[in-house]
Amino acid sequence: MSRVILDSTASSRRGGCAIKKKPRSLLSRADGVVPNVPSINLWFSETYNAKKKKMLRRKLRNATTSAEAILWTYLQRRQLLGKKFRRQESLGHYIVDFYCPECRVIVELDGAPHFEPNSDVYENERTTYLAELGLTVIRFENQAVHEDIELVLECIREALRNAPPRLHGKGRFAIKKKLR
Repeated sequence: MSRVILDSTASSRRGGCAIKKKPRSLLSRADGVVPNVPSINLWFSETYNAKKKKMLRRKLRNATTSAEAILWTYLQRRQLLGKKFRRQESLGHYIVDFYCPECRVIVELDGAPHFEPNSDVYENERTTYLAELGLTVIRFENQAVHEDIELVLECIREALRNAPPRLHGKGRFAIKKKLR
């Protein structure tokens, strides 16, 4: 909801009276006082697509590896079992390659950065964290995508078919309700 104020001094493109809207918090009362109530979506906003990681996600989407580009052509526009996938999605502290919110399945492609020293410790921590959120993580090497894309797609189809049923709500909110 927002308050509408008519401002006769401001001009709009087509002339006449311009309407200015003052945003108002959904939690604020009619008198403009905002009660001291923690945001309902605080956990949600910190876990999914954090705004502070927006530029990094965009950079990763614009600098995809060849394997990610190939796999994305098969996952985009609900081509795989009619499921929607998101690319370079932020989940908690991590950014995952591909994420299907409906089935809570993450597809990770492991390229050169994933084979550096101590990367296995990082990957294990990451996978554990994502599993605690109720997500299924499946991994493929970039080479597998280049050599046998049909096998990779079949493994993803199997993971989507075997995904546990959602608890409540739709999409991202299903996980939020589970962790309460």
